[in-house]
Amino acid sequence: QVQLVESGGGSVQAGGSLKLSCAGSGINFRFNDMGWYRQAPGKQRELVASITSVGTTNYADSVKGRLTISRDAALYLQMNSLKAEDTAVYYCNTIPGLQINGRAYWGQGTQVTVSS
Repeated sequence: QVQLVESGGGSVQAGGSLKLSCAGSGINFRFNDMGWYRQAPGKQRELVASITSVGTTNYADSVKGRLTISRDAALYLQMNSLKAEDTAVYYCNTIPGLQINGRAYWGQGTQVTVSS
């Protein structure tokens, strides 16, 4: 029943922009703390941006000032001034992440590739 579908990724040059979107079913984004996570090659998945049910946002230092999280019925991540180190698969999820029958749930993610 629960689904998270990320979209909007792609390949861009350093300094470029992308806007990621996350559509959910079985989850009301306004009633949950939501976040964008990313997993780069050889690294653990990390939370890079979050937004609470009341709209408070937080960002990892590595992306502060460049990425902006927002929501309506969907969740978004506006990505500006992209750097090669932003290359990763990006996932949306609740904070903490969803558990379904005791197992973590993650969507497919969307690939962001930034070339120099």
